[in-house]
Amino acid sequence: MTKIPEFLDLGEQAYEDTYEQMRSLVRAQSFKDQIWLLEHPSVFTLGTAADPSNVLNPGDIPVIQTDRGGEVTFHGPGQLVIYFLLDIKSKKIGPKIMVANLQLIIQKVLQHYSIESSFIEGAPGVYVENKKIASIGLRFSGGRSYHGISINVDMNLTPFSLINPCGYEGLEVVQINDFDSNVTLEDVKSVAIKEIQTIFS
Repeated sequence: MTKIPEFLDLGEQAYEDTYEQMRSLVRAQSFKDQIWLLEHPSVFTLGTAADPSNVLNPGDIPVIQTDRGGEVTFHGPGQLVIYFLLDIKSKKIGPKIMVANLQLIIQKVLQHYSIESSFIEGAPGVYVENKKIASIGLRFSGGRSYHGISINVDMNLTPFSLINPCGYEGLEVVQINDFDSNVTLEDVKSVAIKEIQTIFS
């Protein structure tokens, strides 16, 4: 049986600090599997495939270049961010399987709230009626993964209109509270932990 990673509930954390901590951890000889659950203050992040022109009007929101895959996205309070710092080599999980596992975790979380979702070929993430509700962005280094997923729960979605989300002009973005206004981020966090434990057990 695979050992379940350690879960760390970190609350709200500045993006740049978290990013540097992830990069340091995956390079450490004393690395051990961890899954971080947190929120970020408002920030736009650019993946390695990002076209800066997809940041239309950031205003006062910081824009940070990262080494994850993908395009531009927004993080902010009320969005559950989960980072997967895992030794995927020892688990014999390739990048494609890792992405598929994260998509499945998100889909299972949404099903808990009776939200039916789908995937779009060539556009990693999870969608509800072609509107994006969760993003996936990973980096693999030395057989280890970092970065992860973000699930929109109960947040201000307006900043998504200041970018072309994931590089797609006009892509609409939704959140869990659009379908069930009683759901809190803590509720989603508990459900997500159970689904992650199921996938990685």
